[in-house]
Amino acid sequence: MDTLSLPLRSWLNAPAHQAWLAAEGLRLLDFAKASRLSQGFGNPDARGRLPEGARAETMNTARMTHSFAMAHIQGLPGYAGLVDHGIAALMGPLRDAERGGWFAVAGQADGNSAKAAYLHAFVALAASSAVVAQRPGAEALLEEAIRIIDGHFWSEEEGAMLESFNRDWSELEAYRGANSNMHATEAFLALADVTRDPRWLNRALRIVERVIHQHAAANDYMVIEHFDCDWQPLRDYNRAFPADGFRPFGTTPGHGFEWARLLLHLEASRDLAGMPTPGWLALDAQRLFASNCRHGWDVDGALGIVYTLDWDNRPVVHQRLHWTHAEASAAASALLKRTGQEQYEVWYRRFWDFCEAHFIDRQQGSWHHELGRDNRPAAEIWGGKPDLYHAWQAVLIPRLALAPSMASALAQASVPGLV
Repeated sequence: MDTLSLPLRSWLNAPAHQAWLAAEGLRLLDFAKASRLSQGFGNPDARGRLPEGARAETMNTARMTHSFAMAHIQGLPGYAGLVDHGIAALMGPLRDAERGGWFAVAGQADGNSAKAAYLHAFVALAASSAVVAQRPGAEALLEEAIRIIDGHFWSEEEGAMLESFNRDWSELEAYRGANSNMHATEAFLALADVTRDPRWLNRALRIVERVIHQHAAANDYMVIEHFDCDWQPLRDYNRAFPADGFRPFGTTPGHGFEWARLLLHLEASRDLAGMPTPGWLALDAQRLFASNCRHGWDVDGALGIVYTLDWDNRPVVHQRLHWTHAEASAAASALLKRTGQEQYEVWYRRFWDFCEAHFIDRQQGSWHHELGRDNRPAAEIWGGKPDLYHAWQAVLIPRLALAPSMASALAQASVPGLV
């Protein structure tokens, strides 16, 4: 969308704000370099050091590879080797060379041999970004990721991703998850750009139709996270473990914001490709944002977005997570670009002011990943600072068009002042 339609004096048009975002991105990237291990990338502690016994994990290796690829695409020196390291790890120790697919941890050091759709979506995203970055081995990684998604995870019948399998793919988990399908949607947008195959945009639309336009719309646009194999909501799922880092009980406002942004990316990508685009994509994005702001922000006596809510929209887990606020800010910027409405400028500034005041760590680097109810650093759900992906994307998205996907948009250098 033409930025002339933005509100007068929008931060998205302000050179100083653009420079601030760029500087914050460089700071985040520099901190994340320390995550390199021999078999991939690990989880730095709060000071940016790898603890003794740190292990390479597929999730962070894929996320780091994707993130470093976007740094390299921008022309930032020193990141090409990190992208290559990630590709080698994903094609090497993190991959199941015998049965195909990826383990959660190199060499199954965690005792887990399952194959999860969530992880494979990130591998596909990393591969697509590495292809755009023109790094050696990226095409082979992309082909393997697509082969596994097509051969095992994508269900044409359900129009969504299956959740997880045992190592030899003979047993399917009787569970369907919104989170894994959300990240599959993100990956499919990138795959559509690098392969120029419209099936990925059609698959993304089918996921969104089911998870958001059907289920979330019937739940006041609060995203239902957990389903059985017939896509019936599991409202009591993990009630006994409400603060689970990946499958928490109830609804997760941060995911509502993330979905809102992805709906706008999907709309813009289909428009760019000349494909039919449902009008409800933008409407659902606005309703997701409004509902999750209403129920998630400043609801327990302190500023910030709570991690989870119950089915009556009461806070369950009060911690504030950095990724939630990064996604809220990114969603506000996307809606601001899409609609030009002043309300999204107000929210965009509000979220960044909160992040600057509470999450951004100017002393030890990166962002605090978790705050307690008092908005002081905590580590009950997420210890250390292993995640570059969410905050890094949050400083990039406001400077990019809604389509194509991020790595492709960076490669096109369509927006001035990116570095």
